[in-house]
Amino acid sequence: MTTSEAAAGTDPIFAWTAPLGLPDFAAIADADFAPAFSTALKAHEVEIAAIAENPAAADFDNTIVALERAGEKLGRVSALFWNRAGTDTSAEIQSLERDIAPRLSRHYSKIAMNAALFSRVDRLYDQRASLQLTGEQQRLLERIWKSFVKAGARLDADGQARLAAIGERLAGLGAQFGQNVLADESDWMLLLGDGPDLDGLPDHLVEAMAAIASERGHPGQYAVTLSRSIIEPFLAASDRRDLRETAFKAWIARGDGGNTTDNWALIGEIVALRAEKAKLLGYGSYADLKLDDTMAKSPDAVEELLGDVWQRAVARARQEESELAELVAEAGLNHPVAAWDWRYFADKLKARKFDFSESELKPYLSLERMIEAAFDVANRLFGISMTERPDIAGPHPDARVFEVRGDDGTIIAIFIADYFARPSKRSGAWMSALQPQHKLPGPDGGVGQKPIIINVMNFSKPAVGRPALLSFDDARTLFHEFGHAVHGMLSNVIYPSLSGTAVSRDFVELPSQLYEHWLSHPEVLSRHARHYETGAPMPQELLEKVLAARTFNSGFATTEFTASALIDMAWHSGPAAIDDPASFEADNLRALGLPEAIVMRHRSPHFLHVFSGDGYAAGYYSYMWSEVLDADAFAAFEEAGDPFDKATADKLKEHVYAAGGSRDPAELYTAFRGRLPTPEAMLVKKGLAA
Repeated sequence: MTTSEAAAGTDPIFAWTAPLGLPDFAAIADADFAPAFSTALKAHEVEIAAIAENPAAADFDNTIVALERAGEKLGRVSALFWNRAGTDTSAEIQSLERDIAPRLSRHYSKIAMNAALFSRVDRLYDQRASLQLTGEQQRLLERIWKSFVKAGARLDADGQARLAAIGERLAGLGAQFGQNVLADESDWMLLLGDGPDLDGLPDHLVEAMAAIASERGHPGQYAVTLSRSIIEPFLAASDRRDLRETAFKAWIARGDGGNTTDNWALIGEIVALRAEKAKLLGYGSYADLKLDDTMAKSPDAVEELLGDVWQRAVARARQEESELAELVAEAGLNHPVAAWDWRYFADKLKARKFDFSESELKPYLSLERMIEAAFDVANRLFGISMTERPDIAGPHPDARVFEVRGDDGTIIAIFIADYFARPSKRSGAWMSALQPQHKLPGPDGGVGQKPIIINVMNFSKPAVGRPALLSFDDARTLFHEFGHAVHGMLSNVIYPSLSGTAVSRDFVELPSQLYEHWLSHPEVLSRHARHYETGAPMPQELLEKVLAARTFNSGFATTEFTASALIDMAWHSGPAAIDDPASFEADNLRALGLPEAIVMRHRSPHFLHVFSGDGYAAGYYSYMWSEVLDADAFAAFEEAGDPFDKATADKLKEHVYAAGGSRDPAELYTAFRGRLPTPEAMLVKKGLAA
């Protein structure tokens, strides 16, 4: 193939000509990505060289704005590739992922260590007080300067070479870590037959398991997989303790099999390299490096919050365990509460205390109704409306495309939703942007670009003709990720590096976790929680029980989360060299006093947040930090006496959802709330207040 033919073959990646400015996803083959990356990397190198070698004196436009404009092609191919790698991977995509991750690391290291380029940025940073910049421009300059420094711009040649090598190696290790977890998840399946194997399982779960088994070539059987939307309800419902044990042990053993997909050695090397990187840059630990530009600022502040919550959570969890043990004894069984028993007996206890179960609730939480609810909340709060476009193809046949209009009727964003689990999709749920919002003039004479936002989830796909029924946790996940999406869709900034979710790690979860509050508000549930067959609203009695049970099992839930957050901090603020990572995890959990019947929400060998990339490394605590913010933020609506109070919603939109990273997060929150928050509202929400 000639160079021109190769370039022509990658055109759909760069020229987004489908309706609404989307790519023609169907025209993009896996084989197109490798040549597209080569084209985009070369184009970006040329753009960077032009900025660095510009003979004119550095100013904000010819250096900082020029950097913002550079790399459009690389941004497009990267967004498309990483979405496909996460949602519909293949052997060819995985091979390229292992190659491109270190290659991209090399590319960005080279930019950060370009002495001529940094000299221009550094000069502007030194002169920033006299440049008459707007607040957003000051924020952008500071963030770009700091990103150069943290990438090694001030190191000597040897230090820069070593830092670049570390970054390249970490990128490859992260890609391998994620692929190992995906392999363990997609390869494992527990096939069940009729009769006793299905004892205790509700009809909707049996239907979902049958659909999965049939899809995987086992019609007439029922498959338990390691997708959270299957494994958790199975563990909560199955009367077969032996099957629960088998499934649970497989679930927590992802990445820990002692075989080719074992991740312990990768963890040891990742932790050591991160510690070395921090030391090169002058930080005491990797946690110090990562927390430098966050609201928390230091590991001590994080550990103070986590430590207080940990003591309260474990005490509550031990009370909960005693209640579960009473149920075990009452059932005439002679065994302690094991990790594979907790969800099962907790479900029984919940049904006894509140006289309802997930099986009773699910018919009122169909996927379509919950999508409708999430959209309605956005409309009532922020005036945006969502219209599905079934005529436009998404990146996968299951993906759905929506146009998003503002309160004036103009299209402000495009939203893509990909809800169902499949073997080629990694587990979990997330939001990403194919294209961020900005207001920079374009080469075609237009100004700015609309955000293209994707939500990805892993709900069980129902049999043909049947609705997808969600658990309350599933519905909460949908609201959480849509909260991230709204953050991206409402973005109203000038510069793409400050757009949408481009905020500090411990602020990014505020818009998503805050959005969850509306799911459990009686006004939203009474309007949208309707029976999938009859359309009847959830009975008032059941609604009241659901609301009364909001803090049930909170000791367990908070303990399993906080254990993961504390271990994340231990990996990144402890010793640089760890000879036996598995023992390190076990020893730290033992020292913390983790109850034997509870396992970390994400054990280290499959802790994708922390080891598949560095996004949440030394940052998993941020979910709880944001809980402090979100509980306090929702209290503003409660104080106003209306969950949709317009004045409060307008301030929330201006200072949180639309502001992106244009100002310091503490400043943004204070502008919305009038003050910084305290943890009390969060502890009350969790039922852990003294």
